[in-house]
Amino acid sequence: PISGGSGGGSSAPGRFADYFVICGLDTETGLEPDELSGENFDQTPLRRTFKSKVLARYPENVEWNPFDQDAVGMLCMPKGLAFKTQADSREPQFHSFIITREDGSRTFGFSLTFYEEVTSKQICTAMQTLYQMHNAEYDILHTPPTNDKDSCSSTGDCNGTSISKLQRFNSYDISRDTLYVSKCICLITPMSFMKACKKVLEQLHQAVTSPQPPPLPLESYIYNILYEVPLPPAGRSLKFSGVYGPIICQRPSTNELPLFDFPVKEVFELLGVENVVQLFTCALLEFQILLYSQHYQRLMTVAETITALMFPFQWQHVYVPILPASLLHFLDAPVPYLMGLHSNGLDDRSKLELPQEANLCFVDVDNHFIELPEDLPQFPNKLEFVQEISEILTAFGIPPEGNLHYSESASKMKSLRACDLVSDKRNGNVAGSPLNSYELLKENETIARLQALVKRTGVSLEKETSSKKDLKIQCDEEEFKIYQLNIQIREIFANRFTQMFADYEVFVIQPSQDKESWFTNREQMQNFDKASFLSDQPEPYLPFLSRFLETQMFASFIDNKIMCHDEDDKDPILRVFDSRVDKIRLLNVRTPTLRTSMYQKCTTIDEAEKSIELRLAKIDHTAVHPHLLDMKIGQGKYELGFFPKLQSDVLSTGPSSVYRWTKRNAPAQWRRKDRQKQHTEHLRLDNDQREKYIQEARNLGSTIRQPKLSNLSPSVIAQTNWKFVEGLLKECRNKTKRMLVEKMGREAVELGHGEVNITGVEENTLIASLCDLLERIWSHGLQVKQVRNKYSYMLLNGFLLKEDSVLLDLGILLDSERRKSDTSPGMSPLRISLVQDMRHIQNISEIKTDVGKARAWVRLSMEKKLLSRHLKQLLSDHELTKKLYKRYAFLRCDDEKEQFLYHLLSFNAVDYFCFTNVFTTILIPYHILIVPSKKLGGSMFTANPWICISGELGETGVLQIPRNLLEMTFECQNLGKLTTVQIGHDNSGLYAKWLVEYVMVRNEITGHTYKFPCGRWLGKGMDDGSLERVLVGELLTSNTEADERQCRTPPLQQSPSMIRRLVTISPNNKPKLNTGQIQEAIGEAVNGIVKHFHKPEKERGSLTLLLCGESGLVSALEQVFQHGFKSPRLFKNVFIWDFLEKAQTYYETLEQNEMVPEENWQTRARNFCRFITAINNNPRNIGKDGKFQMLVCLGARDHLLHHWIALLADCPITAQMYEDTALIKDHTLVNSLIRVLQTLQEFNITLEASLVKGIDI
Repeated sequence: PISGGSGGGSSAPGRFADYFVICGLDTETGLEPDELSGENFDQTPLRRTFKSKVLARYPENVEWNPFDQDAVGMLCMPKGLAFKTQADSREPQFHSFIITREDGSRTFGFSLTFYEEVTSKQICTAMQTLYQMHNAEYDILHTPPTNDKDSCSSTGDCNGTSISKLQRFNSYDISRDTLYVSKCICLITPMSFMKACKKVLEQLHQAVTSPQPPPLPLESYIYNILYEVPLPPAGRSLKFSGVYGPIICQRPSTNELPLFDFPVKEVFELLGVENVVQLFTCALLEFQILLYSQHYQRLMTVAETITALMFPFQWQHVYVPILPASLLHFLDAPVPYLMGLHSNGLDDRSKLELPQEANLCFVDVDNHFIELPEDLPQFPNKLEFVQEISEILTAFGIPPEGNLHYSESASKMKSLRACDLVSDKRNGNVAGSPLNSYELLKENETIARLQALVKRTGVSLEKETSSKKDLKIQCDEEEFKIYQLNIQIREIFANRFTQMFADYEVFVIQPSQDKESWFTNREQMQNFDKASFLSDQPEPYLPFLSRFLETQMFASFIDNKIMCHDEDDKDPILRVFDSRVDKIRLLNVRTPTLRTSMYQKCTTIDEAEKSIELRLAKIDHTAVHPHLLDMKIGQGKYELGFFPKLQSDVLSTGPSSVYRWTKRNAPAQWRRKDRQKQHTEHLRLDNDQREKYIQEARNLGSTIRQPKLSNLSPSVIAQTNWKFVEGLLKECRNKTKRMLVEKMGREAVELGHGEVNITGVEENTLIASLCDLLERIWSHGLQVKQVRNKYSYMLLNGFLLKEDSVLLDLGILLDSERRKSDTSPGMSPLRISLVQDMRHIQNISEIKTDVGKARAWVRLSMEKKLLSRHLKQLLSDHELTKKLYKRYAFLRCDDEKEQFLYHLLSFNAVDYFCFTNVFTTILIPYHILIVPSKKLGGSMFTANPWICISGELGETGVLQIPRNLLEMTFECQNLGKLTTVQIGHDNSGLYAKWLVEYVMVRNEITGHTYKFPCGRWLGKGMDDGSLERVLVGELLTSNTEADERQCRTPPLQQSPSMIRRLVTISPNNKPKLNTGQIQEAIGEAVNGIVKHFHKPEKERGSLTLLLCGESGLVSALEQVFQHGFKSPRLFKNVFIWDFLEKAQTYYETLEQNEMVPEENWQTRARNFCRFITAINNNPRNIGKDGKFQMLVCLGARDHLLHHWIALLADCPITAQMYEDTALIKDHTLVNSLIRVLQTLQEFNITLEASLVKGIDI
């Protein structure tokens, strides 16, 4: 069959309906219990479900929409046949449903279920027999203790009574009672004209039940709707005849919002604005959504409304608004879904066995209640948005908090235990449970407030109705109101997206290669520049937007955009959206409010309303009236109250010519064009390639849209689950790849290494979506009954309890493997222990929920690069997995499990700080180790050392260190990534000289180890005489992963002990650099700083490293000043600082002698002297090189470095202290140096506190 792009079927005939179907009791096969709908035997026979059959369908088949008997049968009567007696209420019930085909296209069904008397003697006898059996069993089970019938009920609501009451209530006696059974008539149509179909069916039913027979035989009307009523073309309205009155439907044109015919009003009345917006947010972020209601039509209305309001995005995952009872096992599908579950009105939510509540949005439609998933972000501008919707609702007289009369509240349920009342739709009218009057008063207050608000905003109902008088609307007032409210609400929702994504096109990454190869590599391609888009957005939008950009629906939307270059083959939805976005862009050019978070109200409502009104005022097409068919005399007669088996010979084929309009108010060429338009809109046959692409794009990542609706055998279930497992694996592969790409940049991943950076928001979103994926994998196929604990992830807990004793005995040095840090002789390695990590998380008091703990554990394992390993260890416990999971679960498919762990292993190629950066307030133990030089008498050292550690989030303050140990562990609030260590001593005792090689600091929770190289003396008269130094550190990579690594990432270069150059005579101290190399070093140092500031704030690394690190600005400038520096007598070190002090003295004497050249020069000289003096007066005991470092940092901060270089180049002191070949004496080189340093002027450099302690300039 040819599949339709937007609605179904080849549009060959363009008919309004494809099939007319009758379902019900097949008297031939008799009563077949429907085992799939649950075990009914504890129910009385009238309450059980029996199999329904498709009794007839006309025509037999149409090639553009093959008839799917199982699906139609299941969805027409999702609960099977229902029996009632004359004592029960038997109101007809209407509901609609959707059948989604494999390719994602849809067919719509509308069915009316009513009750007919059972005339077959056999069926009545069978029912009687079932009752006798039931009563016999019942009496055995529930013999009351005494003969007095009422003794039981007096004890209140004990179990016995409720059953015996029901029991007496539901009895059936063939001699006394009339038995009724449900039957249903149904239309299957290519487009969803819900209101029109409902009228057609109701009028047909009325024809059968009214005492007067209808003017023509039923066949005439059904023939008419099947073969003679066309689909209205886009942008037109159509009128056709039902049995008793005209029926009107209208279809939006191609530049309006797409067709949607369900009453939005009902959803807001049932749930209230607040809940609708929250549910809408869940749907946009692709959470699992489960709707729960007694009414099939309500499930359908809520599902269709929520998905329609997403325009221009489309739900890409499993979509089953009415889930037949036999498919309940689908609820533990590990994929996003939107499903509707029918409740029988008796069981409450707690009876439902739902897996995985953390990601589930549960909506109890009838009780005005919604359970949200954890950490749901706010929809952008939610308050103003809710306000805007509320104003519209109030104008239509709907209370924004929903209509409480509408929902059957739980209290009423309890008072109406009697079964038949529950199934009566109008049980709101049953007296005896008045709504609490306080509630009503409260409601009225709100209504009063809103009406006042509406008056202020100037929306009034009177005004609205008066303006409509000039046009005569063809449908009734009520129906027109529904049209109006629908379009107004939909426009407000659509406007949110046009505002939010007004300039999305700029960020679409067009593929460089042709479509074909783009398509094959589609999954690895980035199609949207997320980081740039987000950096433009107002801060409050980020939590929502950063997650929304990761959804399948957004990806598909952008894919569609990339595929449809030219206007003609654009997806109709995309075309409408783009034209709206263009309008907004034009407006914004004139009034540039783009990029503000100012709330822009919707301005398109009037225009949209007008086009509907025009269509309804002037009907474009009228279909042929029903007429007598060529039937034999006596055919077409039927009994009152029974829907007849129709004459199939007249209904099986249609007339030869298809389009028979009675009124042609349009020229032929218009009709032809219209038909073509309709054709492409349905079909896209014009371009098979493209169709294939779009189809595949739709199917990417969403393997299953709707489960196969057939009587499910174990093999089918297994196959479906297999699809899920494959889908999960694919998603895992894509997600890990995407996270690595984000983290390292595209090329880097291909080369196997890269610069490691990623925005905070972006990283958080990715990690959150990884947690989400892990949770879905973890809960796929979980034995719900067994693990009642909130959350399957806490399998970890089960593991802990069981393994604790064993593992702790082993001391879990797994395979006695120690995790060694590269160069730490002294630090004993951290144990790799899953249990230990769990303990850490459990000790964090800030995390309250299980889910939170599990997610923290994932973050911690990611940061420690142990995620894959830990999970492997967990899953190797086969006993536990067997106990907790069904056979088909993902975690019991061995190959898939291996691949899954392998994908997770690739995260070890990158450094994440997803734990450290998120839990900023927790206490963390840090372990410090100071390694003095072995060579030079460290053991004789007598002074008392101290240390102070700083990180991105704070610093420790001064910590005294026990002299003999030089190792300690202390706790303090999370410091973030560590940046510097200040180390020093108090110069006490005889031997106060200390040569420190390096300092190591380790975060004991995450295992991150930092090394701070020093390689200098601390002590008066040694080296440059300093008693304290600021050391700049870097993160070490650990060795263990080397063997696990797949990426050949070169390990971070280990720094040699910090080469703080002393100018000594020993030539081997450090190779002298030539001027070219020095210039290059300066260029690189400055370039590093410039790059740092060009990154988005959340991505920046440590600025301290760029200033004082190994190839930082300080060391580059040190090279400059050391080049050609004359070293005087033997054994006497001269430091750059000595030279700077001489220069200072020179300028100060100049000032006193008042031999001042020019103004400008004078301020520079004064500045220079002021800084040197301040640094010299600093109470800290920093040595000469430390002072030089401080000067450079302050100069960079205050943008003075280039002035000082210019000043010193001209200073006579320079002439004395430097050789002629020195860089500082070469004018061209000095000028280029000055130019390079000037580039730092545009940046606002803030220095870390540890660099400038004790100085206040």
